Order: sequence, then C-alpha cells, then structure tokens
Amino acid sequence: MGLEEQKEEREVLDSIFPDEITDISETSYRISIALDVPPIPTSDPDPSPPTLLLTISLPQTYPDTPPNLTLSLPPNTPRHPHLTLPGDTPHLLSALSPTITENTGMAMIFALVSTLKEAAEELIAERVAVVREAGEREAARAEEEENRKFMGERVTRGVFLEWKERFRSEGEGEAVEAGAGEKKRGKGEEKLTGRELWERGLVGRVEEEVGEEDVVVGVEGLRIGE
Repeated sequence: MGLEEQKEEREVLDSIFPDEITDISETSYRISIALDVPPIPTSDPDPSPPTLLLTISLPQTYPDTPPNLTLSLPPNTPRHPHLTLPGDTPHLLSALSPTITENTGMAMIFALVSTLKEAAEELIAERVAVVREAGEREAARAEEEENRKFMGERVTRGVFLEWKERFRSEGEGEAVEAGAGEKKRGKGEEKLTGRELWERGLVGRVEEEVGEEDVVVGVEGLRIGE
C-alpha cells in the first residue's frame, strides 16, 4: 500500500471518527477513544469515563509492516482509579498483537481501535468486579454478624446432651427440696403424747396456770355418794 492508499484509509477513518481523529502529519494521526465502563460501587460520585489517545505513525511499508502505536491520556484529565498509563500500556498494546497478525497486508487501523477499546474496557470491568465482590463479601460478613446477635446457641448433639443432663440434675434437686419440705411440715403437725408433754414441761405449765378459785369450785362441785 503506497501513500495514496494510506490517504484513502485515512479518509475512511475520518468518516468513522469525525470528531475523534486529529492529523499530526501526512503519515501520522491521533484517535481519541472514549471508554464505556461500569460504575464503581465504592465511588461517589462516579468518576468520568476515561479516554485513551492512540497515536498512529505509518511506515512506508504499511500495512505489510505494522504501524507504530503510542498510548496516552488526554492532558489535565482526572485519573481513573482502575486505569493507569503508562502502567497499563504494555498490557493494552500486547492485546493488539493478534489483530495485527490477522490483518497484516490489509488496512487495520479501524480493527486496532476496536480491539484496543474492548481490551481497555474489559480490563477496567475486571478490576471493578474485584472491588464489587470484595464489597459484597464485606456486606455479607457484616450482615452475618448482625444476624448472629438475634440467634440462639446452635444446638448440636453435645449441647443437647449437656442441656439434658442439666435439666435432669435440676429436676432431681427440686424433688429433694420438695420432699424435705413435706417432711418438715409433717413433723410440725405431729401430735405429742402425754409423756412427751410431761417431759417437755408442758403439763406443769398448764397446772401452774390453774388458779385457787378453780380448785375450790372443783371441790364444791364434787358430791359424795351416799
């Protein structure tokens, strides 16, 4: 492909990217690639979608020889938390290698732009997914901790046997105390014999309480049989 063919490809690209392409020279130009990325779960507000600048320089032997490619970010743009340049440049450019191999000998710039956009968006999506999964795990852990406050002790066989033994012991203790109480009450209601009354001095106290008048009345009430 000579210079004329390269110009023809450039004109086609201009119709596809009318606002994104900027000429640098007859054989080099820059294409701005806006990326569509998922929202970041932990970011509020969400950062603006990043934009890549792909600078393309065509050698005279293009497309039999791959173009020279350079990646950069627009100047004075906020840094996206999940895309860094030049840190991610080797990964993104290496993603273009299969496309270059498949299209050698043919116009390939549009295919390269499409592949680069897809690779960058996939890279960011993977990183966002990692953050989202970490947040979901943390939320699940916090929910589990909160639910644990309202849950009783987990009943296992060992716990059940321990409860059973404790219940049996407490039941036996209550039965013993109840029996002792009944026996004590029974003893309190037991009638004393005359001998027991005498031995405890209860009879003496009764006689002491009887007055002389009661004795006289008692004697007068007696009648001697004829």
